[in-house]
Amino acid sequence: MLPPLPRLSDYDVSSQNGFLPSDIPLDVLPDPYYQPWETVVRNFQGLILTKRLRRIIDALPVLSTDLLLTQPEWQRAYSILGFFAHAYVWGGDRPADVVPPSVSIPFLETCRHLEMPTVATYAGVCLWNWRPLFSNEPADTLDNLATQMTFTGSLDESWFYLVSVAIEARAGPIIPMMIEAIAAVRRNDMATVAECLRTFAERLDEIGVLLERMYESCDPHVFYHRIRPFLAGSKNMADAGLPNGVKFDDGTGQQPYVQLGGGSNAQSSVIQFFDIVLGVEHRPTGKKSTDGPESAGGAVGAPNNNFITEMRNYMPGPHRRFLEAVERVANIRAFVESNRSNRALTTAFDACLAMLRTLRDKHIQLVSRYIIIKSRENKNAAPKQAMNQPQPVNLANTVQRSGSKALRGTGGTALIPFLKQARDETGEPAIDAWARRLLGNGPGDAGIARLGKVKEGFDGAVEVVGLAGTWSVDDSEGGICHW
Repeated sequence: MLPPLPRLSDYDVSSQNGFLPSDIPLDVLPDPYYQPWETVVRNFQGLILTKRLRRIIDALPVLSTDLLLTQPEWQRAYSILGFFAHAYVWGGDRPADVVPPSVSIPFLETCRHLEMPTVATYAGVCLWNWRPLFSNEPADTLDNLATQMTFTGSLDESWFYLVSVAIEARAGPIIPMMIEAIAAVRRNDMATVAECLRTFAERLDEIGVLLERMYESCDPHVFYHRIRPFLAGSKNMADAGLPNGVKFDDGTGQQPYVQLGGGSNAQSSVIQFFDIVLGVEHRPTGKKSTDGPESAGGAVGAPNNNFITEMRNYMPGPHRRFLEAVERVANIRAFVESNRSNRALTTAFDACLAMLRTLRDKHIQLVSRYIIIKSRENKNAAPKQAMNQPQPVNLANTVQRSGSKALRGTGGTALIPFLKQARDETGEPAIDAWARRLLGNGPGDAGIARLGKVKEGFDGAVEVVGLAGTWSVDDSEGGICHW
């Protein structure tokens, strides 16, 4: 008996918006009881700028979550409290390792309801933190999007989040279409499968264009020095001033310190969905396809890359379960492999892999511009800083320590080796010989200019983590997030 196909509505997935909410996220909690939170939101950047935020949050009352009545209200509360917690931890001259009960108690309750960790995740800063400029226009274009909340109030920070929102919206219709393609495989309907794959490839190309628009309005310097520090997690952050992580004080005295990774695009469910439906399998960083037996092409089991598995813990619970349900029914790769003589089918499948691999190539270039180059500049400035008076701890200004070789990202994964291996693995399921050659190791498009030298390699000790974490970098590695 074949498992049933997942119904999107059972997993809080929209047939139009995908993993974005079906309805526009709330811009204010409707019950006046939550006005103390909304007042802080309205003055958020000013309170951070004047270093008054901690005092204001310390004085806030502990509000109950009992008056959060709908899922959009819970989601807004999660976003607000996540921003509050990160601003409290990182918004002073030194990081604070204890978040007070006024934030901790409702944040813990909200996280339990939404099955989320106590950290500002991709869902909190992107999925549930946007609005259209005009409600009668689509949300899959950057020309019609704005953020609800940011740390800095800068256009750069809004743009950084909104590029991801636009990508999620543009990817939304792919999800029901590929579920239909899985159903078509069960009917042996090759024409429908091929048509779905062709449309998928075209939409992946559009997503790549959206990703490249990051350069338009997000300046690398502003991102590296102003935005990234506020997004830091608490995992492996001893050198930044959090040796134990962060404690969320719930008033009992029993709450332990926790260590969680910072926000990362790897916490987006849509990229993992792409891999699952195409049968792309990811191995632990540094392990090649020849290092062990390959699973049979077709249905995709749970990923054996620990980092990718860990990132699912940062996704909303229903989305995480949706990916697991799709893994149980994924059948397109096996179907295409068993129908190699159908050129339309195999070409469409290989085109999807090519477009997904090109998307990952573009992302590696983004990493180079926003992290590697800025890290080099920061490292070169370190000797001059050392000659001056001691500076307050600043994540963006923490320089490389001896013995460190690899720039690390959320979860401790070496960024460039991880990203390059994920890119190369994307081409492995290719069917035709020409496609396998085209999608073999190396850049997906030799005509794309490379930013800096990138060396293949997987050595290096774990230093620090997080999209916004303290970074230690050599000339060959770096990253903005993981795809």
